Amino acid sequence: MSIDPGSHVPIYEQIAETIRTRISAGIYRPGDALPSLRGMALEVVVNPNTVQRAYEALEREGLAYSRRGVGLFVTDEAVQIARGRGRAELVERLREDIAAARAAGISEATIRESFQKAMARAPSPGGRK
Repeated sequence: MSIDPGSHVPIYEQIAETIRTRISAGIYRPGDALPSLRGMALEVVVNPNTVQRAYEALEREGLAYSRRGVGLFVTDEAVQIARGRGRAELVERLREDIAAARAAGISEATIRESFQKAMARAPSPGGRK
């Protein structure tokens, strides 16, 4: 897991986002245990309280549930929740980029053409275009 301490995004949110992405990608499946709090803290070299904040966020979102004394587990609904969140974030980023392009005077046709070129060049899962 890669954490950027210089990022404007808080470290706990970077951890939570990485786990959301792993759930969405099927790396963590419903019923799977997430790494222990201490194990994750050692992996990313942060204070365990930071990991605790990330795990609490995942629980609030319905992506994980805790079993006292056992650990944190992926919920049955986690994949749908994570993918839905990912789609919503994608739409928001695209909306912001389109607004910026329009403000720069770029035509709708050019925006669409640029989007199609970006789609064609973007790798798909497994590294294929």
